[in-house]
Amino acid sequence: MKLYRFLSEDDTSAFCHKVSEALSKGWELHGDPTYAFDAANGVMRCGQAVTKEVEGDYHPDLKLGQQ
Repeated sequence: MKLYRFLSEDDTSAFCHKVSEALSKGWELHGDPTYAFDAANGVMRCGQAVTKEVEGDYHPDLKLGQQ
């Protein structure tokens, strides 16, 4: 089955670390990154979709970050 996650974070090195950690666990980049202003918090935010092929069947209780 193919899993999908959307990673987001303020525009700091924390975002790069979050994506790098996902890649090190076998997730693959999916599409282009996004960059937008978060008016509620007054900061720029980054986002990146990632996907991963895993064994098994999908269930809503699946912990995507632990895959």
